[in-house]
Amino acid sequence: MDKIKSLADLKKKREELQSALTLREQGENTENLIQVRVAMATCGIASGAKQVMEVIINECNKRGIQAVVTQTGCMGYCYAEPTVEVTKPGSEPVVFGYITPVKAEELVAKYLAGNEMLDGVIPVNYEKVNQ
Repeated sequence: MDKIKSLADLKKKREELQSALTLREQGENTENLIQVRVAMATCGIASGAKQVMEVIINECNKRGIQAVVTQTGCMGYCYAEPTVEVTKPGSEPVVFGYITPVKAEELVAKYLAGNEMLDGVIPVNYEKVNQ
């Protein structure tokens, strides 16, 4: 973490943290927001899911993308961890596998911000996470 050397630095840090908190707290009003669920069962965490989630939150903040980023349990794709489920308003969920921190940046830049599909989509043979 960077050292806070001035009141301006402190205010900037407060805004960054408040923005991240707001994204996490919007879980009740998800119908008009992009929903991103990062699988964080034991296999996901061991594969780097925590870092992937941090990158997704930071990239959404940097780009001003209104999304609810949360963690979930096992999606059943242990072979493809870390996995991320993205649900855009009015669309079916898409699950991406083998997400590294670098690929998480690409996911936000291309799929969340630009509707460009990425490699690594896991074929639809699952139930939605919240069912």
